[in-house]
Amino acid sequence: MRILLVEDDEMIGRAVLDLLRGENYATDWVRDGSAADTALQAGQYDLVLLDLGLPRTDGLQVLRTLRARRSTVPVLVATARDAVGDRVAGLDAGADDYIVKPYDTDELLARVRALLRRSAGRAEPLISHKGVDLNPATKQANLNGQPLALSAREWALLEPMLQRPGVVFSRAQLEEKLYGWKDEVSSNAVEVYVHGLRKKLGSDFIKTVRGLGYVVPRD
Repeated sequence: MRILLVEDDEMIGRAVLDLLRGENYATDWVRDGSAADTALQAGQYDLVLLDLGLPRTDGLQVLRTLRARRSTVPVLVATARDAVGDRVAGLDAGADDYIVKPYDTDELLARVRALLRRSAGRAEPLISHKGVDLNPATKQANLNGQPLALSAREWALLEPMLQRPGVVFSRAQLEEKLYGWKDEVSSNAVEVYVHGLRKKLGSDFIKTVRGLGYVVPRD
């Protein structure tokens, strides 16, 4: 899953970036509203963590512009504890949820998981399909009830595909789930991780759609 972190405070931004990357989210960090708008037009994100008090272009304007483009990406707004008006304005402008600064890290991660779950059309916390269970909260995986060892990148590739069985993901789309801006991407990275997953889950669990990409079949 790929997240855009929009935060101008260096200390908060660095801490949250490390937190999200530590949870295997491919995360990009920008420090002002104009850079956020540019990133949102250029990249495909699964979630935006948006501070409202930003230089150049404020967070509310970034949010309004995003929704004016009819983007449905989930937005988690960060606000100060006493800024009730900002929270209301953010929700009315199209935010999906908010979190109060200073962050409680467990709460932040729980809200991120909840928004990603809702955006995928799921109510239950577990992602389950064809005998595979993923628990995003604990990062535990099972296959037919038995523990399944997945690397961080294998998890990052498998999770979005399990959330949308039947949807074909191109190699470029999967690379965006695996890597942030500054990560070095090898030319055959997706193929390597797909091969590793097939060895663990079965050769037919992930199918290749020639010329298009990869899919986890519905049945």
